[in-house]
Order: sequence, then C-alpha cells, then structure tokens
Amino acid sequence: MTAPFLAAVVQMTTTADRGANRATAERLIRQAASHGAAVVALPEMWPFIGNREDQLANAESTGGPTVALLRGLGAELGITLFGGTFAERAESGDKVYNTGFVTGPSGDLLASYRKIHLFDIDVPGGAQLTESADFIPGSRAVTVDTVHGRFGMSTCYDLRFPALYQCLRDAGAEFMLVPSAFTAHTGKDHWEVLLRARAIEQQVYVLAPDQTGWHNKGRQSHGHSMIVDPWGLVVGRASDGEGIALATLDPARVARVRTQLPCGDHARPFSKPGSS
Repeated sequence: MTAPFLAAVVQMTTTADRGANRATAERLIRQAASHGAAVVALPEMWPFIGNREDQLANAESTGGPTVALLRGLGAELGITLFGGTFAERAESGDKVYNTGFVTGPSGDLLASYRKIHLFDIDVPGGAQLTESADFIPGSRAVTVDTVHGRFGMSTCYDLRFPALYQCLRDAGAEFMLVPSAFTAHTGKDHWEVLLRARAIEQQVYVLAPDQTGWHNKGRQSHGHSMIVDPWGLVVGRASDGEGIALATLDPARVARVRTQLPCGDHARPFSKPGSS
C-alpha cells in the first residue's frame, strides 16, 4: 500500500483560443505542483472548445503536441499528470475520439482512454448537445497503475453509468478520474450527487476536474470541481472561476472503508425480471 499523497484537480474555462488554453493549463498545473501536489488532473477537452471544423482540422494523435506538452511538464515537475481529454484524430477523418491520457513523473505515457458514453441530449430550456455527431465512442474500460496506486479512467457523461465504475473497481481501482465539461443546467442538480454516489458505491476516491463558466455564447459549464473520499465526503472543492482544488488521498482509507463496510464482498448474482 502506498503512502498518502496530495492531489489537485484543475478548473478552467476553455475557449477556441488554443494558445490561451495551454497557457492557463500550464499555469494551474505549476500552481498545483508548487503546493506539493504529486497528482494533478485536468478537465475534459481543455485544449479547445469551439467549432467542429477547427476541432477536426487540429485533431492530434497521442504523439502530438498536447500529449508532448504534458509529458514534458510532468517530467519537469516530477508529477503524475492526468491530462484531461483532447480531440484525438480518427481513421475516418470526419469524427474524432474524446481521449484522456496519463503521464508519469518521468514523462512517460502510461495510458490513454477513449470516452465510451456520448452525450446526446436536448433538455427543453437547458442543455442541447449531440456528441455523437462529432465523436466516435470508445469501447474499452481502462485502469492505469501509477506510483500512487491504480486509477480507473472515465469522462464526464460516463458518470451516469455506474456499471463502468463497478468494472473499474473489479479491476482493482482505488481512485477514479472524471474529467468533465458538465453542463451548467444539469450540473446544478446532478454533478455532486453523482460524484458522491460513485465514491460511496465503489468505496474509492473520485477526482473530478470540471470546466467552468461560458466557453462561448451557447455553452456554459458547471464548475465546482471536487475530490470525494471513499465515504462520500467532499474533501476538496474549487471556488468560482479558474483555479485548483487540493486534497490528501490516503490509500489506507480506501482499505479501512472497504473493511468496515464490506459491500464488495456481499454482492450476489441474480436473475433478470421475467427470467426463469
């Protein structure tokens, strides 16, 4: 079991200005590291939120400049860096993957994850997004081993599908990553509730860096980035606007909660309604 460590989630307001987005991300990563954070996590689609044509034209591979930037920063600062997500180029050419990745303190690329569940929704008076028009869904759950323990990877809308998190726990995850650009309309009622529910159900730490504020005149994110402990307590929360939230994560607390309330050992098989 590894020692406790300080983790940070980054909250920012991404726009179509790629240079400004990169400068903000780097500034906040450095700020987190200056406080002693050994793990830093960025939000969903932090390099760019804008029009479809620009997104397609500037899609990258995991060998591109976005991953290279964070590999270099992680190595310079000696931290494990969960790089939010970016638009990964796909073979089809007319859509992209929403891809997250992880770099180690030596700058090595440890893992990548393509968002599985795509947000296609039209809420009257609220969110209107059709991610499937721009993105290809992933199909593989991913855990990654770091010097601090095993993390399960997910992205934003994945949060509404608890079976994914059960799969990640079954694969040994003690920490879950949820980089997001959660809409303001749904976030005000659902964001914290869902994050705490996933932490309680799977008895894990949940790290949830979120976008915040207006990205353009038609899209607003909820913010309220947070870190939740295995008992469901919010142990770190970002303030309004861009910034970071910090919390100490203790793998021994995961073990204690799972011992005190061993629901993982109590799960039983059952048949579906109507089956014999």
